[in-house]
Amino acid sequence: MKSDFKWIKKKGEKMPTGNWFIEFFNRGEFHCHQIKKIIATSKTEFQYASLIETSTFKKVLIIDGETQSSEHDEFIYHEALVWPSMLMSKKAEKALILGGGEGATAREILCSKKIKKLIMVDIDHNILKFAKKYLYSWHRNSFYDERFTLLVQDAKKYVENTKLKFDLIYSDLPSPIEGGPAYQLYTVEFYRQLKKIMSENGIFAMQSGPGTPLQFEMHPFIFKTLSKVFKYVSSYSFFIPSYDMPWTFLTASDMDLRTQIKKMDFKKKIKSDFLKSPRLFDSENIVSLFNSIPLYLKKDIAKCKNIISKDRPLFFTTSR
Repeated sequence: MKSDFKWIKKKGEKMPTGNWFIEFFNRGEFHCHQIKKIIATSKTEFQYASLIETSTFKKVLIIDGETQSSEHDEFIYHEALVWPSMLMSKKAEKALILGGGEGATAREILCSKKIKKLIMVDIDHNILKFAKKYLYSWHRNSFYDERFTLLVQDAKKYVENTKLKFDLIYSDLPSPIEGGPAYQLYTVEFYRQLKKIMSENGIFAMQSGPGTPLQFEMHPFIFKTLSKVFKYVSSYSFFIPSYDMPWTFLTASDMDLRTQIKKMDFKKKIKSDFLKSPRLFDSENIVSLFNSIPLYLKKDIAKCKNIISKDRPLFFTTSR
């Protein structure tokens, strides 16, 4: 085979001009962002964060070498995580976020007129300071809403000790990296404890990793683990350009959310219950939400038998 094609890059050849953030997905695959400038960095007890300005995605937040979110398309991730459960909730007065340091998950929840109390529990004080100072485009002052309470502590211990009941609980945690702060919050034991602090017909929603067949190990494991605790578990996904891959989400409840979607008058609910309309959803695609996972990945979920437990934890990262 001839190797004189201009689009073939040979070993030792330089990248285009400038500095680049490179994230390897597999040994033979990477995604990179050209860096216009490094805005800020923060090394904490738990993680390393960087905020860079890029040529394509504006500001990009990087945590432990993984693209966390970008100013250009973070709304896709945060609306996908938050809105389906808010729309399907029968009550939606008290909500809890596990993690959520940027403040964007809180921003979306606080769009609901029904929310009376929102608690966010994040272990990393320095990341929260970093977010308040540098990530206004994400949080939009959600940290200062009168309905919002920020607790800087271990989310696992909070769930084990709180006496409150929540209508909505969101897991906006980083990947379960070995030695990291989050992997213990992905176990069947933790989900059982979580269910105890949910109100009747409460809904749990979480980010659940990549939706690409090259990195689909995490989602089926979590799906099966949640299925041991909740009556109804459903998957959905959206492509996130800055991640360069589809990203998956899960809802779990003892209420049949598929039935709730079919019964919902989307336009009426948006007008009556929310301060704004979502950019991601309309009355058509919300109905087909739980059909967004392709068949071959559904088969992978069906075949999976693994349950995540404290004795058999899941460790996962997109950067390889």
